[in-house]
Amino acid sequence: MDKSSEISQKPEENKSKENSDYILRKTTPPSFPRRKKDIYVSNKSSIQALIKKCEKLFDSGETELIIHGLGAAQYRAYELALQLQSIHQGTLGLDVRTGTVKLTDDLEPLTDEGDYKLNHRLNSSTHIRVFRTVLVGPFKYAS
Repeated sequence: MDKSSEISQKPEENKSKENSDYILRKTTPPSFPRRKKDIYVSNKSSIQALIKKCEKLFDSGETELIIHGLGAAQYRAYELALQLQSIHQGTLGLDVRTGTVKLTDDLEPLTDEGDYKLNHRLNSSTHIRVFRTVLVGPFKYAS
């Protein structure tokens, strides 16, 4: 084995030895107060169900929705926003904001002698504002 492969294997070995005494418990990410117009997307979310939910909100009079995606679910959030825009034939605008969220995980010891630890990590997030560019409703003529 050459040195480069030894170096790349050492951190993985240390990491597995260090974490073998603990169980990783992922905590929920911090979230904003939920509003009617907020749509949270996860990897388990059905795109068709989310489209129906968004359509109901637009039909009830909402002029904008905010779609939130975290980590791997960002792709599904983008997909939802683009499908809504396609369904509405370009009458919806999109405002995309990306960011980073600090997440904290709990490391619980497997033995009684171990101490509880916290693991801090960063994860990317997306917030997509979907808004009407054309107001849909009855036309009023000025007399």
